[in-house]
Amino acid sequence: MLVCSVMTDKPPGYELADRMALTEPAQVKAIGHPLRTTILQLLHERAATVTELAAAVERPKSTVAHHVDVLARNGLLQVVRTRKVRAIEERFYGRTARMFFVSAERTSDGAAMPGDFNDFEVAASESAPAFEEGKLWGFIRHARIPEEAASAFWGRMAKLVEEFDRLPRSGETTYGFAIGIYPTAHPTLPPAERPQET
Repeated sequence: MLVCSVMTDKPPGYELADRMALTEPAQVKAIGHPLRTTILQLLHERAATVTELAAAVERPKSTVAHHVDVLARNGLLQVVRTRKVRAIEERFYGRTARMFFVSAERTSDGAAMPGDFNDFEVAASESAPAFEEGKLWGFIRHARIPEEAASAFWGRMAKLVEEFDRLPRSGETTYGFAIGIYPTAHPTLPPAERPQET
């Protein structure tokens, strides 16, 4: 689940940390639900009420309220402001960080962390209509490199992800952005033979 450009108009318009480590299994489970990740993505734009979120995702308020509660209980959402509407206090929720990441494979007591949801599975599902309409931009490349070089390259890509997260929200279309680096079983050539001396 896993930030470079500095912009004057920083979404989402409320105070939040740049990064937050998820250190508890419940936090990873909370962020792994597709509707909850959609809610978190919407809150990159601005703080919102349960009513606004329910309208955006076209789900019942009770369903959205449950998922907002799960995210808030696990420290991923916070109330950033309130307002009175007909004598009822309405809460505006915001993210606690721009980016969440799983900090370790095991908790401090040695328990295994649950697996994160598969970002590429989500990207494949979301991008299918764009592919059919000829609007999918993408590349895939393979390179045989040492693990240290892959790690360094990923560090540079993470900055690009953070830059994308900070773009001011505008326009009519929400774009997905998927990026990753992974080991493969791609074939490699054997070492080149040294030319024989004559």
